[in-house]
Parts: sequence; structure tokens; C-alpha cells
Amino acid sequence: MLSDGMTSARLKELLIPRSDWHPYPTVDERDAWEVLPQHVRTDYLGRGEAALGTEWPTLPATLFLEFQREGNRDRYEHVNHLRRLALRDLVLAEALEGQGRFLDDIVNGIWTTCEETYWGYPAHVDVQRAGVGLPDVEEPTVDLFAAETVAQLGWTLYLLGERLDTVSPLVRRRVVVEAQRRVLDPCLARDDFWWMGFDPGSHGVNNWNPWVNSNWLTAVLLLEEDEGRRAAALAKILRSLDIFVGTYAESGGCDEGPGYWGRAAASLFDCLDLLHSATAGGMDVYDQPKIRNMGAFIYRTHIHDDYFVNFADASAVTHPTGSLVTRYGRAVGDAEMASFGAWLISDSDDRGLVEGSLGRILPALFDMPDPLEVAPAQPLPRDAWFDGIQVMVARDVAGTAEGLFVAAKAGHNAESHNHNDVGNVIVYSDGKPVIVDAGVEIYRRQTFSPQRYEIWTMQSAYHTLLPTLGERIQQAPGRAFAARDVAYEADERTARLSLDFAGAYPAEAGVGRWQRTVTLVRGEELVVEDVFELRTTPPSVELGLLTPCDVDLASGSVTFRSTAFGRQGSRMTGAAVLTYESEVFEATLERISIGDARLGGVWGDHLYRVCFVATSPPRMGTWIWRVTALPGERA
Repeated sequence: MLSDGMTSARLKELLIPRSDWHPYPTVDERDAWEVLPQHVRTDYLGRGEAALGTEWPTLPATLFLEFQREGNRDRYEHVNHLRRLALRDLVLAEALEGQGRFLDDIVNGIWTTCEETYWGYPAHVDVQRAGVGLPDVEEPTVDLFAAETVAQLGWTLYLLGERLDTVSPLVRRRVVVEAQRRVLDPCLARDDFWWMGFDPGSHGVNNWNPWVNSNWLTAVLLLEEDEGRRAAALAKILRSLDIFVGTYAESGGCDEGPGYWGRAAASLFDCLDLLHSATAGGMDVYDQPKIRNMGAFIYRTHIHDDYFVNFADASAVTHPTGSLVTRYGRAVGDAEMASFGAWLISDSDDRGLVEGSLGRILPALFDMPDPLEVAPAQPLPRDAWFDGIQVMVARDVAGTAEGLFVAAKAGHNAESHNHNDVGNVIVYSDGKPVIVDAGVEIYRRQTFSPQRYEIWTMQSAYHTLLPTLGERIQQAPGRAFAARDVAYEADERTARLSLDFAGAYPAEAGVGRWQRTVTLVRGEELVVEDVFELRTTPPSVELGLLTPCDVDLASGSVTFRSTAFGRQGSRMTGAAVLTYESEVFEATLERISIGDARLGGVWGDHLYRVCFVATSPPRMGTWIWRVTALPGERA
């Protein structure tokens, strides 16, 4: 797709020479920086001033070793992140002001970064091979944040150039040497970094692929001095990106969820945008439907305001970068996407100021019209179906959050950032959560270890109405544990997903068939119907669901009442009634305390789990749950 016909020789013809490529104004082009909106100048200058005198917090070996010793990755990552933020803020401030006030601190930041043994994170080091939990300096490896670092240094040299020489003429040379040694040389020479996708023995690619490639590409364009190597690296990057794009169906669904879209399809867009610029438009694939659909995923999985569909490790609350969404939409000619990006900008407290890397901030500053050319809007499409990942999204009426919203999935249990959740369903009412997927806690060593599914948020028992049979037999992880007989249809009246998730359970569960049909009858109700056949009769079957609502249990019904939740009660839940077969199930309520900062940032200090237990389940039968919006409690 991307690499078709793009040999090194062809790319060398297309590429603007490094010395001539000029994507954004440098510090010497004062007019371009001084005409930026005053609130932008004030904010970024203030950040740079706050970073003056940074002492560049140290990264001792024992802090790096905490991941191996304790499983904690957060403390090292936090210190590392502070260093990168300080350098970014100083660079932007100097570019904005252009008077040399920030140069000494910038050089300190550059030099300190170059002195680091490893630019990546402890969790990304192959500790089994290294044996001691520290990076092997004789074998440079490239992870997400080694790549982020080299791109940051590349943009720093691009923006400030010879002004760095006024502090020392060795600074820029040091950056180029370190970039070659740590990233440019190993990425060009090696094919066995798993994120590249070239090693048939590695696991499949995910968001690491476009994320690392976008930063490697940045470094190649900005720092690689040999035009032949520059073209060869780009050819390899295109082949690697093709592997990533090839994992997507034409419908553009991302199995990592919209919370990872910003470093999946959006990082692919970063690559395409850089290539379009560096070839003067010679590389342009924006007319390809899959590229467009991969972008559209972000608004097609949008529920309302800052809520998004959050299967897998994605969070229910997501804040995509508005300028990025707008630019992607504009590039592919998707007016709804561009309008959604404009709405994200208008809805932000900081008037669209961009967090993140220099590579994201610079196009937001110089490639976004002010005022915007499109009217802000939440598209809120009525239906979406992503056949590749088998995810259905539906609401009562297009263009409004009023009424019921449902998302349901089939799929398999080896998706990227997988939860064992084949058959899961989430429900919102009037754009507010009622039946939810908890999401994921702060990453730690266990999160990406063989013990991953000991974490409660990953287990099928904590996803909507997925049966646990007998002695805690739940869905199992792995590609073989998948839905079958999947069918989807939607029209003006209904939207329906049907799947058999018996195959998501291990053989000892004795599940012959478990056909689930999720039907939204627009303006009326959501119906979840299960038709099952068991090979053996378990002593019990338990099905649960999670909710942030206050809950009233009665025989045959569960009332989800609108309540404040989240940090300091800053959010409100939706309201609905679920009916169930009281002659089959006993319903109970469990309060799940949340002490994790990541989950707590969304749900507050608890969720409730409603549990339906059938103590004398039949070998075969049909169970039906119905959800309706609660009259009189619409927000």
C-alpha cells in the first residue's frame, strides 16, 4: 500500500534534500513566531520560564531497577517524563522569544539527555536477556521513548540550529552521534525489533509500529546526513508501516480502542504528513478508503462529550488532540472528522493548546488556521460496524446523545491490550454511563506478564453478562478463544449483533453453544438474548455487570439511578432500568473499591457490580435482559 513502487532509488528522487526541507519556521524567522496568538505565546513562554534553572533530576540505576525488583514502572517514567517536558518547554520558549535567554538551560537538557545510558523505559528492556534489569549498552534497542527522544532532539536542532553553537559548537554534533548510535544505525541495520513486524516469530504489531516509525522517520528526515541512507531508511519505514496498515480491515477498526487511536492511526497520520511534506506531495495516499476509515474510527466510537467506547485497555474518558483530528480529517476529506476536531478544540479548557511532543505541537501552531475553517460539531453517527474487530456501535438517533447508546463486541481473546471480553456490552443513557467496562489500572510489571489475567479488570467475570461457570471457569486468553457465527445488521428501526461466544471458553467449561444477540430497538429498549447449550450441568452460572450508578435491586429489575461520581463528584451517570428473569436468577450487589489512580480518575473510588446467579441452571435455555431509559431522570 504505502511502499508500492517506493524503492530507495525512487524515494531518493522524491525526497527534498535534508538541507532544503523546511516544514516549519525556525527561530530565525521571527515574524512567523511573533504573529502567533497571544494566549499561545503567553502559555508556552510561561512554561519555558518555569523550566529555567531545571536541575535535571537524576535517573539512578536503582530507580531503573524498580521495575524488575518491585514491578513499579511509574516512578522512573515520571522522572524521565519531567526531563523531556522541561527540554520541550525550553525549546518552544526560545523559539517564541528568540533572545537566547533559554539557551544555556536547553544545552544542559540536551547534554544530560545524551549522557543517559538508555533513552527508553525499564519496562521495555529485555530483562530476561540482560539478566540484571538494566539496559545492555553493547546492544542498543529502540522502544517508544528512545524514539520519542531522538525525535525531540531532532526538532530541537532544526528549530534552534546555529544558535546552539553560541553555547558550544559540540552540542549539535553530539546529538547526531548519539542519534546514529542509539536509533538510526540499529533501526536501519536490524529487522528483529518486534514493532517493525518483520520477524515472523514475534507477536503481531500494534500502536508501537506507527508510533516508533513516526519518530524514527522524524529523526531520519532531520538528522540523517547521508541522502542514500536517508532514502533507504524511509523505504524500510514504509515496508514496516504497510505491515501495520495490513492488520486493519477496510472499515478501519482499532482493536486497542479509541484511547489508543492517538498513537495508532494518528501516529500513522504523523508519518503520512511528514512524508507528504518531505516529498513535496509526491507521496499522497489520503484518497485510500482504509486510511480515511482508520481516522474516522475516533468519531465513530465517540459516545458523547469526553466518553468513548472503551473495550480492551482503553479508558472510557479520552481527550483526543483536536488539532490532530482536524488535520487528519482535512487531509482525507472527511468533513465530519474535521468538525469533530474543531469541537475538541472548542471544548478544551486551554483553547486547543497542544500537549505532547514537538512533532505534534509544531503543526498545531503552523498548520491550523485561526479561526478554524470548519464549524465545531460532535457528529454522533447513528451506527458503526467494524467488521475486522467485530465491534458494533449504535444509538437511538443520529446527531444526538438523547436515548440509549450501545456498543458490543465479538472478536477474540488475543487482541492488542486484550481483555477476555468476547460478547461484552456497554450501555449509556443520554450520553452518560450506565453499564460500563472498567478499563485498565496503571501499568505495572504484571500488566504485560503471564499473570495479566489475574488482574480483575482483564477477566470476563467483570465484563457485561459474560457467564462464569461452576468453580470460577471464565473465558480464556488466546487467539483460539474467539466468537463464531458473527452477524450484524442495522436499519432505521434496529441495530443487531449476533455471535456465539462458546468458543471463548476452555473445554472444561462444557459450553457447546452460547448465542448472544444484542438488539437496540431504537427509541424503545436494548435487548440482550442468550440461547445456550451446555454439555454438562455446572452447579451454578454467574453473570455480572459494572455500573457507576446508584443501584436499587428488586425482584426482576435493577434500577440504575442517576448519581454524581468520579473525582469530587464531577460527573453524572445515566439512568435506566434493567429487567431480568427473577425465577431464574438471584441478584446481588457488590461494591468494588478503587484505589488505582488511573481507574479512579474516571470512576472515582468505587464501581458497583450487579451479579445474577442461577443456582440450578438448565443444560439448555434462553435468558433475556432488557434495558430501557429511566423516565423522568433524563439529564
